[in-house]
Amino acid sequence: MNPTAPTHPAYGHVTFLGAGPGDPGLLTLRAVEALAAADVLIADPQVLDVVRTHARSTVDTPAQTVTDEASKAADIPVLRDTANLVMTAARSGKRVVRAVLGDPGLDGNAAEEMLACADAGLTFEVVPGVATAVGVPAYAGVPLRDGQGGDVRFVDARTATAVCWAEAGTSEATTVVSTTLDSVVAAAGELVSGGRKPDTPVSVTAAGTTTRQRTWTATLGTLQQVLKAAKVLPSADGSQPVIAVVGERSAAERRERLSWFESKPLFGWNVLVPRTKEQAASLSDQLRSYGAVPSEVPTIAVEPPRTPQQMERAVKGLVTGRYEWIAFTSVNAVKAVREKFEEYGLDARAFAGIKVAAVGEQTAKSLIEFGVKPDLVPSGEQSAAGLLEDWPPYDPVFDPIDRVFLPRADIATETLVAGLIELGWEVDDVTAYRTVRASPPPAETREAIKGGGFDAVLFTSSSTVRNLVGIAGKPHNVTVIACIGPATAKTAEEHGLRVDVLSPEPSVHKLAEALAEFGAARRDAAVEAGDPVTRPSERRPGSRRRARS
Repeated sequence: MNPTAPTHPAYGHVTFLGAGPGDPGLLTLRAVEALAAADVLIADPQVLDVVRTHARSTVDTPAQTVTDEASKAADIPVLRDTANLVMTAARSGKRVVRAVLGDPGLDGNAAEEMLACADAGLTFEVVPGVATAVGVPAYAGVPLRDGQGGDVRFVDARTATAVCWAEAGTSEATTVVSTTLDSVVAAAGELVSGGRKPDTPVSVTAAGTTTRQRTWTATLGTLQQVLKAAKVLPSADGSQPVIAVVGERSAAERRERLSWFESKPLFGWNVLVPRTKEQAASLSDQLRSYGAVPSEVPTIAVEPPRTPQQMERAVKGLVTGRYEWIAFTSVNAVKAVREKFEEYGLDARAFAGIKVAAVGEQTAKSLIEFGVKPDLVPSGEQSAAGLLEDWPPYDPVFDPIDRVFLPRADIATETLVAGLIELGWEVDDVTAYRTVRASPPPAETREAIKGGGFDAVLFTSSSTVRNLVGIAGKPHNVTVIACIGPATAKTAEEHGLRVDVLSPEPSVHKLAEALAEFGAARRDAAVEAGDPVTRPSERRPGSRRRARS
């Protein structure tokens, strides 16, 4: 039977999708397309969070199992629970995505489900993924082949027979073993018993391709001692999957030079970003590129102005030609004007003939998404002062109108207004939105902040310092404090916080860059001293930080 030929027009479709070994960035473009079209998502628990972000908010992710009676009523063979879920959903005409860890072609259970779909006449397709046994060594800096080539053998310790271990033991091929943390020493023993020399190099990687990844290098004979010295044996989570690579290509001296992932400057750091997900999107992406795990915690909530009439008059004046310029000092200001436009049935065309200024790259990006290309963005410092540096003085010959519309927050400083007036402009300073303290984060987050669960926190303004301390408490003394500028640093110190990192420029991206440089220097110092590379949160509770000179 052709598995892709439909036998019933009312039946749905199943996509068996490889979600890769854990890093969300390893999903293929085809996988993302399939997830976006899914009605039902059935995923291995290890990859559910990886794939769910690409599915529609309305996607069904059934957690319940299908009973034998339900299977019989739907004329479905009684299989494993997940197979029943897949077939029940497909029989009802739904588009089903069945996501598995790694690659479906290497997953025996997925193969069973594919055969069941074929026997039932259900159409399906397979979207390959990065196999765990291949992706994890790549992230660990352990190439499976080099310029001389060489054979590679894959062994699943869960199903390996005595014959399989004997063949792997007598082989000189690089051997990739899929096993668990508690069983990896036993697997090493099987290989030695099969004929491998005890001094054969081995690397063991847990939580591969994620920011929790850890890799240990040893030999088959010393592996148990190395894992015990690293305090991972015995393990409370002995069932954690690991990939072991046995052979010369896993040698420690090679891995030190090729370990590109675990050597990132902020690898595994939990970094608190006191902004909403929308505001922090590009900053969080930048932190992830350094190996960090960003957590967005809003400290400020945005609300409409108490009296909207001023904003309404200004927007009408913008349409009727009252202004020469409109200056946006934040993404929230863009959002406030955009919402008012939509309320009046206007769009970006209403900006025709008006010059538009943006205080920085993120505000400019928000305007471009609205359909407006800014005429002025600071060439230097991204701040009100930087905007004034590039703002032209009013010239009655070239400027037919002398007025600027400035929509902004109720707590904004007067720097820009005063500077524009000094340049000869009239300014309509309009409260477009109010900023109020956000609600406290969940109890788990508050405990992590106060208990040292975060490795670093980025403060992007004095108000974020005051509001975070107000809604969640003061960060623990092991947490690295990074501030965007001197004023923010002063506020942090007034609240009893030590400032470890100061951005060289008032830019969130320069702030993240400065934190990465701090992390890299910290890592280099540990390596040079022969100490283990640890995250700040891994320090002993209650340990005191040295005073900064």
